[in-house]
Amino acid sequence: MKRRLSGTSKSIRRSLCAGLAAAAALVGTLAVSSPASAQEIQLTGPLAGAPSVHRLRNYREGRFELALGPGFTLLDEYQRTIFVAGRLQYNIFDWLGVGVFGGFGAANISTDLTDKINSTATRNSRTAVNLPSNGDYADQTGKLKWMAAPQVTFSPFRGKLALFQKLFVDTDLYLHAGAAFVGVEERGDCGVGKCTQATNPNAFATNTRTAIAPTFGLGLTLYATNFVSINVEYRAFPFSWNRGGFDTRGAGPDASFPDNQINSEDRTFKFNQMVFVAAGFYLPTSPKVSD
Repeated sequence: MKRRLSGTSKSIRRSLCAGLAAAAALVGTLAVSSPASAQEIQLTGPLAGAPSVHRLRNYREGRFELALGPGFTLLDEYQRTIFVAGRLQYNIFDWLGVGVFGGFGAANISTDLTDKINSTATRNSRTAVNLPSNGDYADQTGKLKWMAAPQVTFSPFRGKLALFQKLFVDTDLYLHAGAAFVGVEERGDCGVGKCTQATNPNAFATNTRTAIAPTFGLGLTLYATNFVSINVEYRAFPFSWNRGGFDTRGAGPDASFPDNQINSEDRTFKFNQMVFVAAGFYLPTSPKVSD
């Protein structure tokens, strides 16, 4: 037994020594070779000191941009608005620009919900505050009239878009954020007992006010030529307004019940959204090109 144990112990010791020796050799190799290879690439590599991209077209840097086109609101309950819109921007760097977006509501289109309310809703004493006894319901619904939004644009991503594996177009993705000043037309205020046509012929008249809201979104620019681009942009501008012209709030717990009058309490929050499609034009007409 002693001889067998002794032979086994020697075998184990030899295995351990061999493993330790191999591990030490591997560590030594890594410690010596890693700095040497890194130093070799840094000093003698073929790309040493070279820029990441040669002859890069900086489409934005130092250029003014004018983008013109239509805008379309999204997910509207009562009225869709079509804007004639534009953006004027100066690009300080290729990745940073400042400017203003603006537009006018050229047309309002009633949604299916508005048409159904107008044609099927019962007009009687119980709905006298919310619906006119005669006339078009669409006249009292909220509408967007104009917008002006100073903003900052950040362009973190750029590359090429391949069309049918044949045509390659320079493209960038940008983010924008700012403050929106929006002209809103909505049903005017009226007090208790003054919000029906029986007591007030102007009970369903609309007034215009200016709402202030944050605005933000993202867009995609495709550079068709050195001075012409195609833009597709998404924009959000959330704020509260009375889109249906209804008395929905103002009384009861948390002012969450009708109070037979129209005022600011009847405005509810809406995550307003729109899509802007435009052609962009740049000055100077030629972009800067890197070395």
